[in-house]
Amino acid sequence: MRYFPLFYDLYHKPVLVVGGGEVASRKVESLLKAGAFVSVVSPTLEPFLLSLYEEDKLSWIKGFYQQELIEEFVQIWATTDNPDLNHRVHADAKRAGIMVNVVDDTEYCDFITPSMINRGRIQVAFSSGGSSPVLIRNLRRTFEAVLPQNLGLLADFAASKRADIKERLPDVTRRRLFWEYFFEATEVKSSQSKSQLQACYEVTLDSKQFEPSYCVNWIETGSDFEMLTLKALRLMQSAEMVLYHHELDSVFADSCRRDAERISWSEVPELKKRLEEQQELRRSVVVLLPEVNKGLLSELSLCYGRIQVLGYAR
Repeated sequence: MRYFPLFYDLYHKPVLVVGGGEVASRKVESLLKAGAFVSVVSPTLEPFLLSLYEEDKLSWIKGFYQQELIEEFVQIWATTDNPDLNHRVHADAKRAGIMVNVVDDTEYCDFITPSMINRGRIQVAFSSGGSSPVLIRNLRRTFEAVLPQNLGLLADFAASKRADIKERLPDVTRRRLFWEYFFEATEVKSSQSKSQLQACYEVTLDSKQFEPSYCVNWIETGSDFEMLTLKALRLMQSAEMVLYHHELDSVFADSCRRDAERISWSEVPELKKRLEEQQELRRSVVVLLPEVNKGLLSELSLCYGRIQVLGYAR
């Protein structure tokens, strides 16, 4: 992974765009949406940028790029069709310690911009490190079709309840479990108004069904990650503790809930001890098993009785 993913706060920060053409227009539009104070340096502006300038939405430095222009900016974009000029902008920015992006020239970029899906506060980013934009565009189209349109509404509602939920549920773990249960509710997923969400919010708080409890899900991984069932993947994403067999490929444990604790095990008695610890803590656990044979299943049954093993599509 060459590029570290992050979201950079440009709100009310000065950004310089070198170039006034179509490429600059695409970048300026996104920068303005992020709340940046955008200045464009170019002898001319294409119509879209000119209209933004006339509406006082950006500053226009009418003329050719000069090195001394960059000093007051936190970020610089080189968008001209002149590679020599773009590379000069890059060199000047590097000497000044300013982040710079030369559009469509990844070797001269401190950062790259991903393909984005926006649902209000929710932003989903896709990137191939600049190597395959068509693949990323296809991936984005797939996600666009399945992500619900009310994600922005859900995010706004959750933001409005930050103070209230801290007061009503002071414990961090209980708050997290509450929001997980809340967002999985069918009524919440289909809500189209804040009043509907408020009703679901109060019902969920009163129900106490989100309170922590001990449960174990047994998952046989197989050798091909892509053969895991959707149910197995869902359970892997909901567990607070992941107990994985030491011989499993790391992709299985890594694909579980990101903030879940992970501990490897090699023998069933060791696993039994770990599960007893989790029972006392009332945590949800997923146990990742290698391919289950009769010997392992028999040994597990002696400790836990009959268990239901989920897993992959054979």
